[in-house]
Amino acid sequence: MPTNRLIKSQSPYLLQHAENPVDWYPWGEEALNRAKAENKPIIVSIGYSACHWCHVMEHESFEDEATARLMNENFICVKIDREERPDLDNIYMDAVQTMGLNGGWPLNVFLMPNQKPFYGGTYFPNDKWKGLLSNIADAFAKHEDQLAESAEQFASAIGRKEIEKYGITSNDAELDADELTEIYFKLSAQFDEEWGGMSRIPKFPMPSIWNFVLNYGLLSRSSEVQDKAFFTLTKIAWGGIYDHLRGGFARYSVDGEWFAPHFEKMLYDNGQLLELYAKAYQVSKNPLFKEKVLETIAWLSNEMLQEDGGFHSAQDADSEGEEGKFYTWKMDEINAILQEDTNLVSKLYNLKAQGNWEAGVNILFQTESYTDVSAELGMDEDEFTLKLAQQKAQLLKVRNNRIYPGKDDKVLSGWNAWMSIGLIRAYHATGEKKALELAERNLTFIKEKMTEDGQLYRSFKNGQRYTPAFLEDYATLIKANIDLYQALGKNSWILDAQELMDFCMNQFFDESDGYFFFNNPKSEKLIANKKELFDNVIPASNSIMAENLHRLGLLAYRDDWSKRSLSMLQGIKDLIVKEPGFLTNWANLYLSNLVPSAEIVIIGKGAQKLASEILGSDQMNFVIAWSETVTNELIIFDHKVPDQDGNALIYVCFDRACQRPVKTASEALELLPYLG
Repeated sequence: MPTNRLIKSQSPYLLQHAENPVDWYPWGEEALNRAKAENKPIIVSIGYSACHWCHVMEHESFEDEATARLMNENFICVKIDREERPDLDNIYMDAVQTMGLNGGWPLNVFLMPNQKPFYGGTYFPNDKWKGLLSNIADAFAKHEDQLAESAEQFASAIGRKEIEKYGITSNDAELDADELTEIYFKLSAQFDEEWGGMSRIPKFPMPSIWNFVLNYGLLSRSSEVQDKAFFTLTKIAWGGIYDHLRGGFARYSVDGEWFAPHFEKMLYDNGQLLELYAKAYQVSKNPLFKEKVLETIAWLSNEMLQEDGGFHSAQDADSEGEEGKFYTWKMDEINAILQEDTNLVSKLYNLKAQGNWEAGVNILFQTESYTDVSAELGMDEDEFTLKLAQQKAQLLKVRNNRIYPGKDDKVLSGWNAWMSIGLIRAYHATGEKKALELAERNLTFIKEKMTEDGQLYRSFKNGQRYTPAFLEDYATLIKANIDLYQALGKNSWILDAQELMDFCMNQFFDESDGYFFFNNPKSEKLIANKKELFDNVIPASNSIMAENLHRLGLLAYRDDWSKRSLSMLQGIKDLIVKEPGFLTNWANLYLSNLVPSAEIVIIGKGAQKLASEILGSDQMNFVIAWSETVTNELIIFDHKVPDQDGNALIYVCFDRACQRPVKTASEALELLPYLG
C-alpha cells in the first residue's frame, strides 16, 4: 500500500497516518519551505495515539480519497504528535482559543505559509471538513491579504508575554497565612461534596489539587481538610475510572460520578496518582490506598515496562474499533467464568444482567467499602477480601486473552520521570523495594539512553533518542533526581539535578521577567516562545521549576536559587489567590515557604534506616541528605558529625541554623513546624 513521509517517523501516532492518501509531512523545514516556495496555506493537524476522536477523524476524512485530494491540491499538510511536540501544541492551541473557539484534540489549524494561524478547530465530520477545505482554499486564492492580516493579529496575540497577559509583576510581597486560608476556601467551594473531585463534568482527577489539599491539611493539622482529600481519593479508587482488575487509572470520566471513563491510560496521570495515593496511605494508613498503589505498580510492570527500563507512554481507549471493549463485561460472560458464583462481584461492582452501561455491558464500579459489602453478604471481611482477589484473578486471566488496546510505545523523558516520582513515594509509603528498583532503573535509563553531552531528549524509540527536551521534561527529571537522591543517598543523583538546573538557567530562563520558557528559544525558531504558568492535569513546568529551585537551594546551599524560587512565587502570588483551581502546585510552594522547610542531615551508622523512617512518615515539608560515613562531598554535610561511637545523629536545620542533634526519627519529626 502506498505510504507518505510519515512512514519514516518513530511516533506511533504519525505512523498511524503513514498509509493515508493525504500527502502528510512531519513538522520540519521540508514542509515549511515548500509552503513558502509554492505560497500555499498549511494545515497543521495535531493529535496523539490514544485519542479516540483523532482515530475517528482519520477514518472519516484522512483515509478518504476525495478529502485527501482537496487537502493535497490546496494545502501543505503537516501531522504533529502533541506528545512529541508539546511546544507546537501549546502555540496552536492558544491560537484556536484566541479565535474564540474550543480547544481539544484532534486540533486542526490553518496557517499562512509563514506559520501564522488564521483559522482552526477540533474534530470536524467529513462533510463539514470538506466544505471548510473548499471555503478556505477559495478564500486564500481570492483574499490572501485579508487572511494574512488576521494571521498577523492572532500571531501578535499569542506572542504576548505572559506577564503582560496575566498582570504578573515582580514584587517583594509578604506571604500571609490568612491568604493561604483564603486560597483553600476558594478552592473548597468548588469541591463536589457527593462524588468527590471538583464540581465539573467531565471529571479529571487533577492530582495537583488534592496534593495541595492534603499538604494544607497536614501543615494546618486539620483532619477535616485531610478528609476532603481522602474522600475524593476513595471515590476515584472505587470508580470506573480505576481498572479494578489490573490497576491504573483512566484519563477522566465522562460523567460526574467517576463511573464511565474515557478508557485511555496515560503514564503521566498514573505517575502523579501513584505518588498521591502513596502519600495518602502514609498519612491515613487506609488499606484501600495501599491496594491501589500496589495494583498500579503491577499494571506498570506487566503492561508498560520496556526492556531497557523505560516506560511506554499510553494505552488507547479503543480495541477492535470499540471504546472500552477490553475493560467491560457482559453478565453472562462473568457468570460463565465464575460458574454462577457472582454475588460478591455483582454486589461490589454494581453489575446488572442488562448491563450498567451502554450496549448491555458492565463497567466495574464500586460504591461501598469492602467492610460494608462483606457485612451485607454475611461474610467475614478477611474471607471476603480473599475471595475477591481470587475472582478478580479469574476475570483478569480471561481479559488478558482479549485483543489489547493499542499502545503508544515511545518513551517520553518527562512522563517517565513522573512515574519514577510516584514509584519512589510508593516505596517510602509501603516499603515495596520493587518500586524503588523500578525507579532507579528508569532514571538510569533516562540518564544513559536519553541524554547526550548534557542535552536531554524528549523521546526514545527503537534504540534512538530524538527531539530535544522541553522545560516540562527537565523540570520533572530534576524533581525525580532529587527524590531518588533522598531515597538512595547516592550523591550522583543530586549532582545530576544541579547540572540539569544549570542547563535550564542557561537555555530556558528569561531574565526579563524571571520565568522559564517552555521551549528552548536557542534551539528552534518558532512564531512564539511560550511560558507555562498554570497547573492543569500536569503541573505547570514553571511551578515545578520553582519547587526544584527551592529544594535545590536548601540542599546545595544555593542562595541564588532560593531567591529565584521565592521571586517566581511572589510574582504569581496574586493570581494564586484569584484563581487557585489552576495554580495549586504554586500553592504548595506557598505552603513550603510560609511554613519553613527543614534541612534534615543524618550522618553516621544507621543513617539510611533513620532516613527511611523520616521519608516514610506523614511529614512533608523538608529536604533530607544522609550518609553512613563522614563526608564533605556535598556542602550540606559540612560540620555535621556522628556521635562518639560513629552512630548516626540527625541535624534538623532551618536556613542553615541547626537545632541540637537528635538520635531518633520521632525526635527529629517533633522539631518540624506547622502552620499557624
